[in-house]
Amino acid sequence: MAAEHVSNYKEFLIILGVAGLVVPLFLRIGVNAILAFLLVGILLSPDVLGRLVYDIPLLNALVITDSENLSAVAELGVVFLLFLIGLELSFERLNTMRRLVFGLGGLQVFLSLLIIAGSAALILGFDTRAALIAGAALSLSSTAIVVQLLSDSKRLGSQTGRTSFAILLFQDLAVIPLLLLVSILGQQAEANLVLSIAKALLQALLAIILIVGVGRYLLRPLLRLVAGTNSADLFMAATLLIAVGTGVAANMAGLSMALGAFIAGLMLAETEYRRAIEAIIEPFKGLLLGTFFLVVGLRLDLDGLLQQPLFILSAAIGLMLLKAVIIHVLARLFRVSRGAALETALLLGPCGEFGFVIIGAALGLGVIDDPTSRSALLIVTLTMIAIPVIARFGAGITRKLRQKAAAAAALQTPLPADQQPRVIIAGFGRVGHLVAAMLEEHKIPYIAVDYDAALVARERDSNPLLFYGDAANAEFLKRCGLAEALALAVTMDNQVRVDDVTKNARALRADLKIIARARDERHAQKLYTLGVTEAVPETIESSLQLGEALLVETGVPMGLAIASVHERRDSFRKLLGRPNRKEQLDLARKRLRREKSVS
Repeated sequence: MAAEHVSNYKEFLIILGVAGLVVPLFLRIGVNAILAFLLVGILLSPDVLGRLVYDIPLLNALVITDSENLSAVAELGVVFLLFLIGLELSFERLNTMRRLVFGLGGLQVFLSLLIIAGSAALILGFDTRAALIAGAALSLSSTAIVVQLLSDSKRLGSQTGRTSFAILLFQDLAVIPLLLLVSILGQQAEANLVLSIAKALLQALLAIILIVGVGRYLLRPLLRLVAGTNSADLFMAATLLIAVGTGVAANMAGLSMALGAFIAGLMLAETEYRRAIEAIIEPFKGLLLGTFFLVVGLRLDLDGLLQQPLFILSAAIGLMLLKAVIIHVLARLFRVSRGAALETALLLGPCGEFGFVIIGAALGLGVIDDPTSRSALLIVTLTMIAIPVIARFGAGITRKLRQKAAAAAALQTPLPADQQPRVIIAGFGRVGHLVAAMLEEHKIPYIAVDYDAALVARERDSNPLLFYGDAANAEFLKRCGLAEALALAVTMDNQVRVDDVTKNARALRADLKIIARARDERHAQKLYTLGVTEAVPETIESSLQLGEALLVETGVPMGLAIASVHERRDSFRKLLGRPNRKEQLDLARKRLRREKSVS
């Protein structure tokens, strides 16, 4: 009896073990948390670890044989996710997105449904009802995974994030009429199809109006009452009641729980309790959403995959490509940038969690048979598992496109054509910024160059003296006016590039004053052998500044403290082997003669 009692907690303990022990190990090796939960779900399924139970009976304690026990808990993860998304938005912000939500999102669902249904009918020979079910289930994408990925990378506010979320939001809104379509097809009530859909949409609209109306007048007073008790426990209970209770109310009205929670979040977004609610919900959301991904992994039908691997894999890849093309074309028509449109298409090409709901409902009504539903669910699961990998690939492509565009824009700006002597700053990071500001303060002319096209594009509006280019390239240095330059400041934090810039600059001009940033004493010594006039080691300078501040704060007069620092700095220069000016010129001339003789 005691053993049966303990077994009731089996799934709960497994979830805690996965979240607290296994997923952190995956994170250490660079595997995304979402993908980690999915992989663990596959591992703990009857098709993988379950096959070893006969040989190793102890493994039975880790195998989850019935994923339905976790379905309700997993659904709460999506509910809390949508609730937090609603908190991040507001009705005003949502109104500004209406063009993308109802325009782009609506067209995506409509065209994807028709094209997928047509392909299922023509290529696979599905009848009309089965084809429409396939189109409805496979046209949707994964709100849970995509939004979580964008949220983790703090990119929900980017153009990719806004576009993806707009499409996903309409898909969530479309779940209700799609489920209604399934029930109508199951009843074969085709004569009253339009009337039935209109009736269901009206019912959903009335439910939303009722939830919003009641929420606007009750939620804030309720939270104010609970907050007045100064009890964190009671405030947490009230917050969870609002998130789950609103979802349940929406579900009773025929809407999805996730949509009801989203509406509740929208209503609380403008209140003074928003941040406190976010802090309470976030831990619950993370654990429950992890459970959702675990359940997705558990539902992967490996036997079905092994029976017809070529068909399943080609169907999954073809489906993702088809949806990606549709979304990319529509996004470009709605003036989404090329990079954001491509990344959105890749993120939303795979299927989503509502595919399970629609396929399950169709199977229960007898619209599709069991083999078809198993194949469809397998395709949905495989595409969802691929999302984290696709997301990383898409982000990389978008980053390269953005850098290429920034580089093209930066290259269109020519370098100064006059022969005015200037200081050349190679590298425009934090050190380069500071050097430029000091030169401006003393009215010393300069130009700054950097190899990071994105940085140049971002900073050029505020500093027109910044140009794109590789200072390690000898021809580019000539174009920057190295022959007339007052000095060259090498401020990069990449040791190899600092060395390359120094060597090329010294080879072009023997008498040039080169002040270079060094990583440490050893790097400074190397730079002196390469011909720099002055090497500034970061470790030594930070130590000297710290020592100066300490002397002043402990009562040493400012003048004596500064003198002591200068004395120490000179001592370090001698230790580093800094040559005098005549020695530097002689070394530079010898190097030039040696290079000419070699050439």
